[in-house]
Amino acid sequence: MRETRAGRPRKAPGRRGHRPARFTRRDTVVLGLLLGLPILIEAVVIWGPTLASVGLSFTSWDGIGDITWVGGKNYESLVDTYPAFWPAVRHNLLWIGFLGLVATPFGLLLAVLIDRGVRFSRFYQSVLYMPVVLSLAVVGFMAQLLLGTDQGVINTVLGNEQNPIDWLGDSDLNIWMMMIAASWRHTGYVMILYLAGLKSVDPALKEAAAIDGANTRQTFFRVVFPTLRPVNVIVGVITVIEALRAFDIVYAVNKGRNGLELLSVLITDNIIGEASRIGFGSAIAVVLLTVSLGFIVTFLVQELRGARDR
Repeated sequence: MRETRAGRPRKAPGRRGHRPARFTRRDTVVLGLLLGLPILIEAVVIWGPTLASVGLSFTSWDGIGDITWVGGKNYESLVDTYPAFWPAVRHNLLWIGFLGLVATPFGLLLAVLIDRGVRFSRFYQSVLYMPVVLSLAVVGFMAQLLLGTDQGVINTVLGNEQNPIDWLGDSDLNIWMMMIAASWRHTGYVMILYLAGLKSVDPALKEAAAIDGANTRQTFFRVVFPTLRPVNVIVGVITVIEALRAFDIVYAVNKGRNGLELLSVLITDNIIGEASRIGFGSAIAVVLLTVSLGFIVTFLVQELRGARDR
């Protein structure tokens, strides 16, 4: 600051007061497009059909005639008189349990082994991730080639050509075979997610645990795994979504019948099948939405509470 002749301070030359930046009209248009278009697309493609399904679930409509309001009769019929509903619910819950308790921990194990720097880790990583690029429909067709009774690879290897095991036709076996096939794809996805999380763990934490006398197992479960909490949230949500939207693989095998009933298959059969009961199928879709949101919201709330308490 300099003194003027009157004794008043004067600002140094070349400096001006800071003014908040203002968006130009062009900036506003670009920002509106970048934010508005994704929001509009999500509203039209996702939330629009979702809200429409909720509304249609209280109606009776065949897609052509008039829409008739029936209240909660669709849900009553679904629970009381629709024989395929409860088996489909059990199969979906079984699918969630299998992916969450078998496939996901196995993917974590593979990630830990590869992160330790085993030989040919790049090769293993590529091979294990390769099934992720396949759709579940393709995995279902591959399962037919492997498990089919007519020259199936598994029966041929086991020497059961004369009396083959009906892996896909037996209702006591096919659901387990399909979950194993889906887990083959899911494991690679989980492995990549956890491998990325393990690469971001600070090595100083492991060194500090080793200095304190912790062994490898204690270091992982007490130091490394708690730092993977954000990855756990992502993996948990993906596991639930993958389990509840399983449709392609069972529909490719036997159109989701004879032991492979799932809620997603029932939705398709009722909405676009010969019956064309759009209101009834929408009620099943709302049940599936409620189940998925229940799992996901509960999981996220627990994780966020844990992160806040730390």
